[in-house]
Amino acid sequence: MRNTVKVERAILNITQQDLAEAVGVSRQTINFIETGRYMPSTIVALKIARYFGKHADEIFILEADD
Repeated sequence: MRNTVKVERAILNITQQDLAEAVGVSRQTINFIETGRYMPSTIVALKIARYFGKHADEIFILEADD
């Protein structure tokens, strides 16, 4: 699965820390999500999507091999 979290953050000009505080996780968690080293729980994915005003499947995209 790939995601557009880093792009969405850049659009809003917010830091990983800003997003982490908004959704209740650590900055490291946001970093790991952005780099694909961690798949967020459904709750965290939905909170991130809600923060950006998008549907979860607009932020987190399943790939053919998922």
